[in-house]
Amino acid sequence: MSSFTTDQGIVHYEVYGRGRPVILLHGWLGSWGLWQETMAFLGRYYRTYALDFWGFGESGKKRESYNVQDFITLVDQFMEQLGIERAPLVGHSMGGTVSLSVAIQYPERVRKVVVVGSPIFGSSLSWLLKLFGRRLVANLVYQHLWGLKLGFRIMAPFYTRDPRWPDMMNRDLSSTTLESFLLSIASLRETDLRPRLNEITVPVMGVYGDKDIVVHPEQWKPLHDGVNQTRIERFTSSGHFPMLDDPQRFMNILQDFLDTPVARN
Repeated sequence: MSSFTTDQGIVHYEVYGRGRPVILLHGWLGSWGLWQETMAFLGRYYRTYALDFWGFGESGKKRESYNVQDFITLVDQFMEQLGIERAPLVGHSMGGTVSLSVAIQYPERVRKVVVVGSPIFGSSLSWLLKLFGRRLVANLVYQHLWGLKLGFRIMAPFYTRDPRWPDMMNRDLSSTTLESFLLSIASLRETDLRPRLNEITVPVMGVYGDKDIVVHPEQWKPLHDGVNQTRIERFTSSGHFPMLDDPQRFMNILQDFLDTPVARN
C-alpha cells in the first residue's frame, strides 16, 4: 500500500511489476481493487500503477469537489509526484473518460489510451446513474446504502458474470462519501468529449460490452468517429465489465495494444 500527500488530499495507489509504466484508472464507485488480476498479468511486462481517485477507495475524502476535472488534474499530479514522464492510461467507465481527457489536456503525458465501457458523452449513462447525480436522490440512496448493495446483488448477473462482483461493489461503496457519490456522477453526466476528440493524437483502443446496461454499448461509435487512431474491440457476451467477464481475451488484447509500437508521423 502506497500513498502521497497533496494540498488537496491523500492519494492512495498500488504498484506491481517492472518495466515501462502503465496507469490504471477505476470507474464510479470503484477502486484500484477492480484491477488486481489485470495488474498481476501486466506486472510481468510493465510497471503497473493503479490509483484511487479522491473520494474513493483509500484516497482522501475531505474535499469539497469531486468533479471529472479534479480527477484529470489528479492524474497529472500523480505522474509528476512519481516521476512518470509519459505512460499509457487504461480506464474503466469514468476512468476511461478521465483518460481521454488527460490525453486532450495533457497530451505530453500520454502514450496511448484504453477505455473500457466508458461514456464519451454523459447522456449515454443509464437513467439510474443520471438520477444518482441529483442531490435529493443521492441523499436518499446514500442514507440507505444497504438497499443499493442489495440491488447490486440481485441485479449482479446483468452487470457481470463474475460472482465476486457484488462483494467488490459492497466494499467500494462503503468507502465512498455522499459528496464523492453525488458530485462525481453529476459531473460525468454533464461531460461531452465529442467536440475535442480530434485533438487526441495518440492511439486509442475502445473496449465495449454489447450487453452493457450502465453505459450505452454503442459509445464506441463516437470514439471511432472522433479519434484518428482508434481500435475497437467489442465483447458480444459481456456487460459493463469485460475485464471480469472474459479476462483472458481482455488481457490478451490489452497486452497486444500496449506492445504495438506507435507509428511515427
